[in-house]
Amino acid sequence: MKELEDIVKAFDVAQQAGIQTALATVVLVEGSSYRRAGARMLVTEDGQLTGAISGGCLEGDALRKARLVMAQQQPMLVTYDTTDDDDAKLGVGLGCNGIIHILIEPVFADQAHNPIQLFKKFLSKRQNTVIITLFSLANRKSVQPGTCLFLSADEYHYQCHNIELETQLHRDAESVLADGKSAIQTYQADRELTGFVELLKPAVSLLVFGAGNDAIPLVKMAAAMGWHTTVIDGRTNYAVSARFPEAKRVLLAKPEQALSQLNLNDRTAVVLMTHNYNYDLAILRQLIPLKLTYVGSLGPKKKLQRMLDELHEEGKTATAEELQSVYGPTGLDIGSETSEEIALSILAEILAVLQQREGKSLRETNTVIHSDDMASLPVNHENL
Repeated sequence: MKELEDIVKAFDVAQQAGIQTALATVVLVEGSSYRRAGARMLVTEDGQLTGAISGGCLEGDALRKARLVMAQQQPMLVTYDTTDDDDAKLGVGLGCNGIIHILIEPVFADQAHNPIQLFKKFLSKRQNTVIITLFSLANRKSVQPGTCLFLSADEYHYQCHNIELETQLHRDAESVLADGKSAIQTYQADRELTGFVELLKPAVSLLVFGAGNDAIPLVKMAAAMGWHTTVIDGRTNYAVSARFPEAKRVLLAKPEQALSQLNLNDRTAVVLMTHNYNYDLAILRQLIPLKLTYVGSLGPKKKLQRMLDELHEEGKTATAEELQSVYGPTGLDIGSETSEEIALSILAEILAVLQQREGKSLRETNTVIHSDDMASLPVNHENL
Protein backbone atom coordinates (compact mmCIF):
# COMPACT_ATOMS: atom_id res chain seq x y z
CA MET A 1 0.00 0.00 0.00
CA LYS A 2 3.02 2.27 0.05
CA GLU A 3 2.39 3.16 -3.59
CA LEU A 4 -1.12 4.41 -2.80
CA GLU A 5 0.12 6.32 0.23
CA ASP A 6 2.80 8.00 -1.90
CA ILE A 7 0.25 8.84 -4.59
CA VAL A 8 -2.08 10.43 -2.06
CA LYS A 9 0.76 12.53 -0.62
CA ALA A 10 1.88 13.63 -4.08
CA PHE A 11 -1.69 14.57 -5.01
CA ASP A 12 -2.08 16.71 -1.89
CA VAL A 13 1.16 18.54 -2.70
CA ALA A 14 0.04 19.13 -6.29
CA GLN A 15 -3.39 20.32 -5.20
CA GLN A 16 -1.92 22.83 -2.77
CA ALA A 17 0.24 24.17 -5.59
CA GLY A 18 -2.70 24.33 -7.99
CA ILE A 19 -1.14 21.72 -10.28
CA GLN A 20 -3.39 19.46 -12.34
CA THR A 21 -3.00 15.68 -12.08
CA ALA A 22 -3.99 12.46 -13.84
CA LEU A 23 -4.04 8.88 -12.61
CA ALA A 24 -2.74 5.99 -14.71
CA THR A 25 -3.95 2.52 -13.69
CA VAL A 26 -3.06 -0.87 -15.13
CA VAL A 27 -6.57 -2.29 -15.53
CA LEU A 28 -5.89 -5.45 -17.52
CA VAL A 29 -2.86 -7.56 -18.44
CA GLU A 30 -2.95 -10.31 -21.03
CA GLY A 31 0.17 -12.45 -20.80
CA SER A 32 3.35 -11.28 -19.08
CA SER A 33 4.20 -7.83 -17.77
CA TYR A 34 6.36 -6.18 -15.12
CA ARG A 35 3.36 -4.95 -13.11
CA ARG A 36 -0.04 -6.52 -12.59
CA ALA A 37 -3.49 -4.99 -12.80
CA GLY A 38 -3.84 -2.47 -9.99
CA ALA A 39 -0.45 -0.83 -10.45
CA ARG A 40 -0.86 2.94 -10.45
CA MET A 41 1.02 6.14 -11.19
CA LEU A 42 0.07 9.76 -10.52
CA VAL A 43 1.18 12.23 -13.18
CA THR A 44 1.29 15.99 -12.70
CA GLU A 45 1.07 18.52 -15.52
CA ASP A 46 4.66 19.57 -14.82
CA GLY A 47 5.91 16.01 -15.35
CA GLN A 48 6.25 14.61 -11.82
CA LEU A 49 5.60 10.86 -11.58
CA THR A 50 4.64 9.00 -8.40
CA GLY A 51 4.16 5.26 -8.42
CA ALA A 52 4.87 2.99 -11.39
CA ILE A 53 2.96 1.12 -14.09
CA SER A 54 5.99 -0.79 -15.42
CA GLY A 55 9.68 -1.22 -14.79
CA GLY A 56 10.24 2.24 -16.24
CA CYS A 57 9.69 1.53 -19.92
CA LEU A 58 6.11 2.77 -20.23
CA GLU A 59 6.29 5.79 -17.98
CA GLY A 60 7.62 8.23 -20.57
CA ASP A 61 4.90 7.47 -23.10
CA ALA A 62 2.26 7.41 -20.35
CA LEU A 63 3.39 10.91 -19.30
CA ARG A 64 2.69 12.20 -22.81
CA LYS A 65 -0.72 10.52 -22.87
CA ALA A 66 -1.53 11.83 -19.39
CA ARG A 67 -0.83 15.41 -20.44
CA LEU A 68 -3.28 14.93 -23.30
CA VAL A 69 -5.85 13.55 -20.85
CA MET A 70 -5.43 16.58 -18.61
CA ALA A 71 -5.79 18.92 -21.56
CA GLN A 72 -8.93 17.18 -22.86
CA GLN A 73 -10.33 16.43 -19.39
CA GLN A 74 -11.39 12.98 -20.56
CA PRO A 75 -10.16 9.50 -19.54
CA MET A 76 -8.17 7.54 -22.12
CA LEU A 77 -7.48 3.81 -22.51
CA VAL A 78 -3.96 3.09 -23.77
CA THR A 79 -2.85 -0.36 -24.89
CA TYR A 80 0.73 -1.57 -25.23
CA ASP A 81 1.19 -4.81 -27.15
CA THR A 82 4.56 -6.26 -26.14
CA THR A 83 3.97 -9.60 -27.87
CA ASP A 84 5.24 -8.02 -31.07
CA ASP A 85 8.89 -8.94 -31.64
CA ASP A 86 9.42 -5.44 -32.96
CA ASP A 87 8.38 -3.75 -29.74
CA ALA A 88 11.14 -1.21 -30.26
CA LYS A 89 8.73 0.61 -32.56
CA LEU A 90 6.90 1.68 -29.39
CA GLY A 91 10.03 3.46 -28.31
CA VAL A 92 10.10 1.49 -25.08
CA GLY A 93 11.88 -1.82 -25.74
CA LEU A 94 9.75 -3.68 -23.22
CA GLY A 95 11.15 -7.18 -23.48
CA CYS A 96 7.92 -8.58 -21.98
CA ASN A 97 5.37 -10.81 -23.65
CA GLY A 98 1.95 -9.43 -22.96
CA ILE A 99 -0.70 -6.86 -23.73
CA ILE A 100 -1.03 -4.12 -21.12
CA HIS A 101 -4.13 -1.95 -20.89
CA ILE A 102 -3.75 1.29 -18.94
CA LEU A 103 -6.55 3.67 -18.12
CA ILE A 104 -5.49 7.29 -17.65
CA GLU A 105 -8.10 9.54 -16.05
CA PRO A 106 -7.95 13.17 -14.97
CA VAL A 107 -8.34 13.75 -11.25
CA PHE A 108 -10.87 16.47 -10.53
CA ALA A 109 -9.93 17.87 -7.16
CA ASP A 110 -13.40 19.34 -6.58
CA GLN A 111 -15.11 15.94 -6.86
CA ALA A 112 -15.85 14.44 -3.46
CA HIS A 113 -15.33 10.88 -4.69
CA ASN A 114 -12.50 11.21 -7.18
CA PRO A 115 -10.07 8.23 -7.16
CA ILE A 116 -7.63 9.88 -4.76
CA GLN A 117 -10.38 10.64 -2.26
CA LEU A 118 -11.45 6.99 -2.46
CA PHE A 119 -7.86 5.94 -1.75
CA LYS A 120 -7.86 8.21 1.28
CA LYS A 121 -11.00 6.53 2.57
CA PHE A 122 -9.41 3.12 2.10
CA LEU A 123 -6.14 4.10 3.77
CA SER A 124 -7.93 5.62 6.76
CA LYS A 125 -9.38 2.22 7.72
CA ARG A 126 -7.88 -1.24 8.14
CA GLN A 127 -10.57 -2.86 6.01
CA ASN A 128 -10.62 -4.77 2.76
CA THR A 129 -12.14 -2.53 0.11
CA VAL A 130 -13.34 -2.98 -3.47
CA ILE A 131 -12.90 -0.34 -6.16
CA ILE A 132 -14.36 -0.84 -9.65
CA THR A 133 -12.86 0.82 -12.71
CA LEU A 134 -14.88 0.63 -15.95
CA PHE A 135 -13.41 0.88 -19.44
CA SER A 136 -14.27 -0.06 -23.02
CA LEU A 137 -11.98 -2.58 -24.70
CA ALA A 138 -14.34 -2.85 -27.66
CA ASN A 139 -13.97 0.83 -28.49
CA ARG A 140 -10.92 2.48 -26.98
CA LYS A 141 -11.81 5.76 -28.66
CA SER A 142 -15.18 5.98 -26.91
CA VAL A 143 -15.83 7.64 -23.56
CA GLN A 144 -14.15 5.70 -20.76
CA PRO A 145 -16.18 5.72 -17.51
CA GLY A 146 -13.16 5.25 -15.20
CA THR A 147 -13.24 4.74 -11.43
CA CYS A 148 -16.88 4.52 -10.43
CA LEU A 149 -17.53 2.37 -7.34
CA PHE A 150 -16.20 2.06 -3.78
CA LEU A 151 -17.33 -0.62 -1.33
CA SER A 152 -16.07 -1.47 2.14
CA ALA A 153 -17.73 -3.11 5.14
CA ASP A 154 -19.31 0.16 6.22
CA GLU A 155 -19.21 2.52 3.23
CA TYR A 156 -20.48 2.58 -0.35
CA HIS A 157 -20.18 5.13 -3.16
CA TYR A 158 -21.23 4.94 -6.81
CA GLN A 159 -20.77 7.55 -9.47
CA CYS A 160 -21.09 6.66 -13.11
CA HIS A 161 -23.19 7.73 -16.08
CA ASN A 162 -24.17 4.06 -16.54
CA ILE A 163 -26.71 4.09 -13.72
CA GLU A 164 -28.39 0.95 -15.10
CA LEU A 165 -25.23 -1.02 -14.27
CA GLU A 166 -25.18 -0.17 -10.58
CA THR A 167 -27.06 -3.26 -9.39
CA GLN A 168 -24.72 -5.64 -11.18
CA LEU A 169 -21.58 -3.72 -10.22
CA HIS A 170 -22.64 -3.62 -6.58
CA ARG A 171 -23.34 -7.36 -6.64
CA ASP A 172 -19.93 -8.13 -8.14
CA ALA A 173 -18.18 -5.83 -5.66
CA GLU A 174 -19.82 -7.67 -2.78
CA SER A 175 -18.78 -11.00 -4.32
CA VAL A 176 -15.14 -9.92 -4.60
CA LEU A 177 -15.17 -8.53 -1.07
CA ALA A 178 -16.45 -11.87 0.23
CA ASP A 179 -14.20 -14.03 -1.97
CA GLY A 180 -11.02 -12.05 -1.33
CA LYS A 181 -9.84 -11.92 -4.95
CA SER A 182 -9.96 -9.25 -7.64
CA ALA A 183 -11.83 -9.97 -10.87
CA ILE A 184 -12.21 -8.85 -14.47
CA GLN A 185 -15.80 -8.75 -15.64
CA THR A 186 -17.70 -7.87 -18.81
CA TYR A 187 -20.94 -5.89 -18.72
CA GLN A 188 -23.63 -5.23 -21.30
CA ALA A 189 -25.69 -2.06 -21.10
CA ASP A 190 -25.92 0.50 -23.89
CA ARG A 191 -22.52 -0.87 -24.94
CA GLU A 192 -20.04 -3.49 -23.83
CA LEU A 193 -17.82 -2.45 -20.93
CA THR A 194 -15.09 -4.22 -19.00
CA GLY A 195 -14.76 -3.79 -15.26
CA PHE A 196 -11.67 -4.21 -13.12
CA VAL A 197 -13.24 -5.25 -9.82
CA GLU A 198 -10.27 -4.69 -7.57
CA LEU A 199 -9.80 -5.87 -4.01
CA LEU A 200 -7.57 -3.58 -1.95
CA LYS A 201 -6.09 -5.04 1.22
CA PRO A 202 -4.73 -2.90 4.06
CA ALA A 203 -1.01 -2.65 4.65
CA VAL A 204 0.67 -5.45 6.55
CA SER A 205 0.78 -4.76 10.28
CA LEU A 206 4.09 -5.97 11.69
CA LEU A 207 4.35 -6.35 15.46
CA VAL A 208 7.95 -6.55 16.63
CA PHE A 209 8.29 -7.70 20.22
CA GLY A 210 11.76 -6.55 21.18
CA ALA A 211 13.39 -3.14 20.78
CA GLY A 212 17.00 -4.25 20.65
CA ASN A 213 19.51 -3.08 18.07
CA ASP A 214 18.71 -5.99 15.77
CA ALA A 215 15.09 -4.79 15.52
CA ILE A 216 16.15 -1.45 14.01
CA PRO A 217 16.92 -2.72 10.46
CA LEU A 218 13.80 -4.90 10.55
CA VAL A 219 11.62 -1.86 11.21
CA LYS A 220 13.45 0.23 8.59
CA MET A 221 13.05 -2.38 5.87
CA ALA A 222 9.42 -3.02 6.74
CA ALA A 223 8.71 0.72 6.51
CA ALA A 224 10.38 0.84 3.09
CA MET A 225 7.88 -1.81 1.98
CA GLY A 226 4.99 0.26 3.28
CA TRP A 227 4.24 -2.02 6.23
CA HIS A 228 2.91 -0.48 9.43
CA THR A 229 5.20 -1.48 12.26
CA THR A 230 4.64 -1.44 16.01
CA VAL A 231 7.57 -2.08 18.34
CA ILE A 232 6.78 -3.45 21.80
CA ASP A 233 9.20 -3.87 24.71
CA GLY A 234 9.12 -3.77 28.46
CA ARG A 235 12.39 -1.88 28.87
CA THR A 236 12.11 1.88 29.26
CA ASN A 237 15.54 2.58 27.76
CA TYR A 238 14.77 0.50 24.64
CA ALA A 239 11.11 1.21 23.87
CA VAL A 240 11.87 4.77 22.74
CA SER A 241 10.41 6.37 19.62
CA ALA A 242 13.72 8.05 18.80
CA ARG A 243 15.25 4.61 18.23
CA PHE A 244 12.54 3.69 15.73
CA PRO A 245 11.52 6.80 13.77
CA GLU A 246 10.03 4.65 10.98
CA ALA A 247 7.70 2.76 13.32
CA LYS A 248 4.04 3.77 13.43
CA ARG A 249 4.06 3.16 17.16
CA VAL A 250 6.47 2.25 19.96
CA LEU A 251 4.80 0.68 22.96
CA LEU A 252 6.25 0.23 26.43
CA ALA A 253 4.38 -2.69 27.96
CA LYS A 254 4.71 -5.81 30.02
CA PRO A 255 3.70 -9.01 28.18
CA GLU A 256 0.37 -9.31 29.99
CA GLN A 257 -0.53 -5.72 29.00
CA ALA A 258 0.62 -5.63 25.38
CA LEU A 259 -2.00 -7.47 23.30
CA SER A 260 -4.93 -5.57 24.78
CA GLN A 261 -3.45 -2.40 23.25
CA LEU A 262 -3.04 -3.89 19.75
CA ASN A 263 -5.36 -4.66 16.84
CA LEU A 264 -4.66 -8.07 15.31
CA ASN A 265 -6.18 -9.57 12.15
CA ASP A 266 -5.26 -11.71 9.14
CA ARG A 267 -2.91 -8.96 7.89
CA THR A 268 -0.92 -9.01 11.13
CA ALA A 269 2.52 -10.63 11.37
CA VAL A 270 4.40 -10.99 14.64
CA VAL A 271 8.11 -11.45 15.35
CA LEU A 272 9.32 -12.37 18.84
CA MET A 273 12.85 -11.03 19.31
CA THR A 274 13.09 -9.63 22.82
CA HIS A 275 16.03 -11.91 23.72
CA ASN A 276 14.10 -12.44 26.94
CA TYR A 277 12.87 -16.02 27.13
CA ASN A 278 10.14 -15.36 29.69
CA TYR A 279 8.79 -12.33 27.80
CA ASP A 280 8.66 -14.26 24.51
CA LEU A 281 6.99 -17.19 26.25
CA ALA A 282 4.36 -14.97 27.82
CA ILE A 283 3.52 -13.42 24.45
CA LEU A 284 3.53 -16.77 22.63
CA ARG A 285 1.13 -18.17 25.23
CA GLN A 286 -1.37 -15.47 24.25
CA LEU A 287 -0.74 -15.58 20.49
CA ILE A 288 -1.05 -19.28 19.69
CA PRO A 289 -4.83 -19.53 20.28
CA LEU A 290 -5.40 -16.54 17.96
CA LYS A 291 -4.24 -18.50 14.86
CA LEU A 292 -2.63 -15.48 13.22
CA THR A 293 -1.15 -15.77 9.75
CA TYR A 294 2.46 -15.48 10.94
CA VAL A 295 4.19 -15.67 14.31
CA GLY A 296 7.98 -15.84 14.07
CA SER A 297 10.38 -16.71 16.87
CA LEU A 298 13.96 -15.45 16.60
CA GLY A 299 16.61 -17.87 17.77
CA PRO A 300 17.29 -21.60 17.49
CA LYS A 301 14.56 -24.17 16.96
CA LYS A 302 15.23 -25.69 20.36
CA LYS A 303 14.22 -22.40 22.02
CA LEU A 304 10.82 -22.51 20.35
CA GLN A 305 10.42 -26.18 21.20
CA ARG A 306 11.28 -25.47 24.83
CA MET A 307 8.56 -22.80 24.96
CA LEU A 308 6.03 -25.18 23.39
CA ASP A 309 7.01 -27.87 25.88
CA GLU A 310 6.42 -25.47 28.77
CA LEU A 311 3.00 -24.59 27.41
CA HIS A 312 2.24 -28.29 27.13
CA GLU A 313 3.18 -28.78 30.77
CA GLU A 314 0.77 -25.98 31.64
CA GLY A 315 -1.98 -27.88 29.88
CA LYS A 316 -1.94 -25.51 26.89
CA THR A 317 -0.82 -27.88 24.16
CA ALA A 318 -0.92 -26.20 20.75
CA THR A 319 -2.90 -28.02 18.07
CA ALA A 320 -1.47 -28.79 14.64
CA GLU A 321 -3.70 -26.07 13.19
CA GLU A 322 -2.43 -23.50 15.69
CA LEU A 323 1.20 -24.44 14.98
CA GLN A 324 0.74 -23.87 11.24
CA SER A 325 1.26 -20.15 11.78
CA VAL A 326 4.30 -20.46 14.09
CA TYR A 327 7.71 -20.17 12.42
CA GLY A 328 10.88 -20.83 14.36
CA PRO A 329 13.57 -20.02 13.60
CA THR A 330 11.95 -17.08 11.86
CA GLY A 331 13.17 -16.23 8.36
CA LEU A 332 14.18 -17.94 5.12
CA ASP A 333 17.40 -19.92 4.84
CA ILE A 334 19.56 -17.47 2.86
CA GLY A 335 22.69 -17.66 4.98
CA SER A 336 21.92 -14.54 7.01
CA GLU A 337 24.45 -13.44 9.61
CA THR A 338 24.19 -9.68 10.20
CA SER A 339 21.08 -8.06 11.65
CA GLU A 340 20.31 -6.52 8.26
CA GLU A 341 20.54 -9.89 6.52
CA ILE A 342 18.40 -11.51 9.20
CA ALA A 343 15.80 -8.75 8.78
CA LEU A 344 15.76 -9.42 5.04
CA SER A 345 15.21 -13.14 5.57
CA ILE A 346 12.39 -12.52 8.07
CA LEU A 347 10.52 -10.06 5.86
CA ALA A 348 10.93 -12.33 2.84
CA GLU A 349 9.41 -15.24 4.72
CA ILE A 350 6.51 -13.15 6.02
CA LEU A 351 5.76 -11.92 2.51
CA ALA A 352 5.91 -15.46 1.12
CA VAL A 353 3.49 -16.68 3.79
CA LEU A 354 1.06 -13.81 3.23
CA GLN A 355 1.17 -14.39 -0.54
CA GLN A 356 0.92 -18.16 -0.06
CA ARG A 357 4.19 -18.75 -1.86
CA GLU A 358 7.01 -21.19 -1.07
CA GLY A 359 9.80 -18.63 -1.15
CA LYS A 360 12.00 -20.65 -3.50
CA SER A 361 14.20 -19.39 -6.33
CA LEU A 362 12.20 -18.15 -9.30
CA ARG A 363 14.32 -20.16 -11.69
CA GLU A 364 12.93 -23.31 -10.05
CA THR A 365 9.36 -22.39 -11.01
CA ASN A 366 7.65 -23.59 -14.16
CA THR A 367 4.77 -21.14 -13.99
CA VAL A 368 4.42 -17.40 -14.51
CA ILE A 369 5.74 -15.19 -11.71
CA HIS A 370 2.43 -13.40 -11.23
CA SER A 371 -0.17 -16.14 -11.16
CA ASP A 372 -3.75 -15.44 -12.21
CA ASP A 373 -5.44 -14.84 -8.87
CA MET A 374 -8.58 -13.22 -10.24
CA ALA A 375 -11.87 -14.40 -8.83
CA SER A 376 -14.33 -16.36 -10.95
CA LEU A 377 -17.49 -14.32 -11.33
CA PRO A 378 -20.48 -15.17 -13.54
CA VAL A 379 -19.47 -14.16 -17.04
CA ASN A 380 -22.87 -13.87 -18.71
CA HIS A 381 -24.79 -10.82 -17.57
CA GLU A 382 -28.23 -10.03 -18.81
CA ASN A 383 -28.73 -6.67 -20.42
CA LEU A 384 -29.80 -4.30 -17.67
